[in-house]
Amino acid sequence: MDIAIIGGGASGLAAALAARESLENTVTVYERQNRVGRKLLATGNGRCNLTNRNASPDDYHGRDAAFACPALYRFGPEKTLEWFASLGLITRTEPSGRVYPLSDTAGSVVDVLRLALEARGGSIQCGAPIARAEKRDGRFLLTGPLGEQFACDRLIVACGGAAGARVGGVQDGYRLLASFGHGCTELRPSLVQLKTENTWTRSMKGVRTQAAVALERDGAVLARARGEVQFADYGLTGPAIYDISRAASLQGAGATVCLRLLPELDKVDIIQYMSGKRDSFPDHKAENLLSGVLHNTIARTVLRRAQIPLEARLWALSDAALEQIADTLERFQLPLMGTLGFEDAQVTAGGVETEGFDAQTLESRLVPGLYACGEVLDVDGDCGGFNLQWAWSSGRLAGLAAGGLLEDGI
Repeated sequence: MDIAIIGGGASGLAAALAARESLENTVTVYERQNRVGRKLLATGNGRCNLTNRNASPDDYHGRDAAFACPALYRFGPEKTLEWFASLGLITRTEPSGRVYPLSDTAGSVVDVLRLALEARGGSIQCGAPIARAEKRDGRFLLTGPLGEQFACDRLIVACGGAAGARVGGVQDGYRLLASFGHGCTELRPSLVQLKTENTWTRSMKGVRTQAAVALERDGAVLARARGEVQFADYGLTGPAIYDISRAASLQGAGATVCLRLLPELDKVDIIQYMSGKRDSFPDHKAENLLSGVLHNTIARTVLRRAQIPLEARLWALSDAALEQIADTLERFQLPLMGTLGFEDAQVTAGGVETEGFDAQTLESRLVPGLYACGEVLDVDGDCGGFNLQWAWSSGRLAGLAAGGLLEDGI
C-alpha cells in the first residue's frame, strides 16, 4: 500500500510511524517547510508539553467533541508515553499531569520521531508543499507547486491548523479537504492572548501573579480558570488566560475579564489582613499596605484603581477605604476587546467538519481512502498538553487505519 501523508507535524509523524508498522506499506511524508516538526519545536515555550496524564474527553471541544473519544480511548496518555519510551524518549511528569521530555527541549521529541521513521524506511520530503490533490481511477494524485506529481493508494491530510502562522500554521489542509467536498467551520484563534482595555494592564507589563479568572457577559460566567496570569501592554496572557481564551475568541469584544487577585483569601480575610497592617504600622504609606501578599507593582495599581493615594498613611485609611481595596482585589475587571490573531495562537478552534469522517478510523465518508487527523479537524483541547495528545491519538489511528492495521490493535 502506497500511503502519502501531507504534513510533517505531530499528527503526520505519528501517522507515518503507525502506517509503517507494516513493511508492506510504503510511506511518504510531504512537508512544505524545510524541516519536519517546526511547529512542534515551539510548543511549551520550546519545552514540548507532549501530553497530560489527566487527559479526558472533557478537555476537548468542537461542534461534536465526542468525535475525539475513539482515538483518545484507543491511544491515551499512558499508551502514548509507552510508545515514546519505545522510541527512546525519556519523560518526566509534573504534579499538574503535564508531561515533558527529560531533556526539557522539544528538539528531543522531534528527533526521536524523525529518526524512528527513517529507521523504519519511511520517506520524508521537506520543502514539498502540495498544491492540489485529487482522486483518479481509484488512486490519489498529488501535485506540487511546479506541477510535479505523486501518486498513492491512501492519503492522510495532517496539515495542522491556521494557528501559529509564524512557525508553520497554514490553511492548506482546509483547502485540500474542501476540494474533496468537506466543509469547514468558522476558524478562531485559541490558547491565545487576550486584548483588553489596557489602562491598568499597561503599567503592570511583564508582571506575573496567581489569580482566579472569570469571563463574564451580562451577569453570566462564560468560562473560569485559575493559575498564572501575566499582564501585558495589550492586555493579558499566561496559562489561566489561555484556558478562557477559546470562550473569549467566540465572544469577541463586549465581555469582561474579571480577576480575583488574591484567590487564596476571601474578602473577610483580606480586610482582616489590611486592618491588622493598619493597626501594627499606622505610619506606613498606603503603597506598602499589600506588600506582604502581592507584587508591589500590582499592589500600587490596585490602590490607584481604588482611588487610594499612595502617599497616605495607613492610620488615615477608613474601614470603607479598606473595603474598597478588598472589592478591587476581588473583582479586578477589564473589558474584553478581543484576542490576538492566528500568528500568536497556539491552537485553532474550529476546523474541517467531523461529521464527514468516521470517528473509528478517521476515514472520509465522502472519499474512500482519504483520512484526516490532528488540528485540521474540528477538535481542539485545553491548555496543558491536551492538543498534542489529540495529535498523537488521531495521527496513530489514521495511520493504522490507512495501513490496514487496525485489526492488530492499537
